[in-house]
Amino acid sequence: MTMRVGVLASGSGSNFSALVDALNVSGSPARVEVLLCNVPGARAVQRAQAAGVAVELVDHRPFGKDRAAYDAAIVEALRKHQVELVCLAGFMRLVGETLLSAFPSRVLNIHPALLPSFPGMHAPRQAVEYGVKVSGVTVHFVDEGTDTGPVIAQTAVPVMEGDDEAALAARILVEEHRLYPQVVRAIAEGRVKATGRKVSVTAR
Repeated sequence: MTMRVGVLASGSGSNFSALVDALNVSGSPARVEVLLCNVPGARAVQRAQAAGVAVELVDHRPFGKDRAAYDAAIVEALRKHQVELVCLAGFMRLVGETLLSAFPSRVLNIHPALLPSFPGMHAPRQAVEYGVKVSGVTVHFVDEGTDTGPVIAQTAVPVMEGDDEAALAARILVEEHRLYPQVVRAIAEGRVKATGRKVSVTAR
């Protein structure tokens, strides 16, 4: 059986495209079935339409501060497409218990730093300003904290002399596009096991 994946994005959708390119191919154990976007007109929506992937627009603004109601609307949209695994990919809204309980240990996020270093917004900028020599990419399970869920996989990216935020972010993005589909494929193949905060990924 092919695992049905839903991607949540708010912006350009480059990680969404990387997932589609890697997974929506013959013989893949997982397939991106739907893009859910909270920003009408986002580039991610255009990418989904061009790729022939279903789009669900769920604008957060009418929900005000009622995060649970917004999460419930997201869950309803994902269930309509029989989604089994949820991938956050530049989704600029915090997700809460309503969504997480609907997909237990089935919500992933990708973060442009080696967590627990530099959580939250502007991680490449934080890395450059702090003066670290190595940053990178983390794919992790999502919990109710900000970038605090158990780490599944990480890739190191060197911080070069003279890097600014944009240069480091671009180098990190290349690794994001490689690592995220690998992790989704490993989950779909049953090669990812989590025990508390410890996550193991076995080779094929």
